[in-house]
Amino acid sequence: MIQILPIKGIPEVEHGDDVAALIVGAVTGSPWDLLVGDVLVVTHKIVSKAEGRIIDAGDETAYRAAVEAEAKAIIRRRGDLVITQTRHGFICANAGVDRSNVTGNRAVLLPIDPDRSAHGIRIKVRQATGVDVPVIVSDTFGRPWRRGQTDIAIGVSGMAVMDDHKGKPDANGRIMEATEIALIDEIASAADLAMGKSTRVPVAIVRGVEWEPGSGRATDLVRPHSEDLFR
Repeated sequence: MIQILPIKGIPEVEHGDDVAALIVGAVTGSPWDLLVGDVLVVTHKIVSKAEGRIIDAGDETAYRAAVEAEAKAIIRRRGDLVITQTRHGFICANAGVDRSNVTGNRAVLLPIDPDRSAHGIRIKVRQATGVDVPVIVSDTFGRPWRRGQTDIAIGVSGMAVMDDHKGKPDANGRIMEATEIALIDEIASAADLAMGKSTRVPVAIVRGVEWEPGSGRATDLVRPHSEDLFR
């Protein structure tokens, strides 16, 4: 059985706050404990806010300037929509510059190094609780082949990023040649079912998922340019 447990009670995060301490405090006050085998999913918004990745974006001109500044490359433009490549390698709308769930006329930028952010949270949570759980930093992205958005992992620490089935038999004994399950993305997307977009629940525990320890990075899931048939 897989469970998705929302962690409520985390206050509005400001620059300089200790995200791990806030999470541990909220978990302590929740109906459940953090267990070995759990995966902790944290929305990037609270990570970015704590790291000071917030800018004033009082008008459209300032917002568009921020998008241009955060983009390593502009992939496509259509009206106000800009598809960009970030410095991390992610392909996403508006370089991840987001004005939702931010007070005032401000916008939140992606963390400089989301994998490092995830690792820092994981180490501090382990020190505070004695439980070493993987940490995923998530964000909401669109997808090139489908409408709508879903959460993906933009940072990770402590687990293998993919479940590689290549060379293994399927249910009928056929050897799989290309199947690689983006496990950290699946977990991030599942966690969002409990966190939502307007419920002020920025953290969730995903329990019951099988995963392997690993030292991969979320950027390992970025498709190399040589394999990208769309550019």
